[in-house]
Amino acid sequence: MPAISRFASFLRPCLLAFSAAALTTTAGLGTNPMPALAQATPGLMEFRWENNKDYRKLYFFQSETARLKRADYYLLLRPKDRKTAILKLTITIPATFNTSIEAKRLKLCKMVEGGMLKRTHCEKTIPATIEVAANGRSIDIFPDTPVSEKDTIGLYMSVFNPDTASMSQFNALAQAPGQLPISSYLGSWLIQIDP
Repeated sequence: MPAISRFASFLRPCLLAFSAAALTTTAGLGTNPMPALAQATPGLMEFRWENNKDYRKLYFFQSETARLKRADYYLLLRPKDRKTAILKLTITIPATFNTSIEAKRLKLCKMVEGGMLKRTHCEKTIPATIEVAANGRSIDIFPDTPVSEKDTIGLYMSVFNPDTASMSQFNALAQAPGQLPISSYLGSWLIQIDP
């Protein structure tokens, strides 16, 4: 019997501590916990369609995803995204991306692609004429000289995000130097605006 009483004397304080911890935990369930700031960071994986001839995903960086916030967009075209030099670049913008885009806030750049250790940024501005359609649904970029397919280039855009949460597909069409002035599809950037 003495062994059982020693075990009971050991077990009693453990059970009291466990029940006290359970009560404080269940008492806290009725309150609204604060969301963790880590939930606001973008995920390491995101959903995009598979690459095929009708849809090719392109890399981009967006500094802000919240509605009505000023954001910097870096829409990149890497060497693997194109096979020829670019004489003219057209970017189509869907109606769901309802914000004002001004040509003076756009520039064509030689880009440095960012990642975990460095940021995406514009390394060198490429001289170009940039025109935005009156309805804001397309951007036409005419470089002064054809842009080589060996460098990572992109459009830098500084705009306010739209006022509605949406997912918008921007398409890139490029015209190569040559006798036939035909634009071909390079790929798409899938831009998301959070509520």
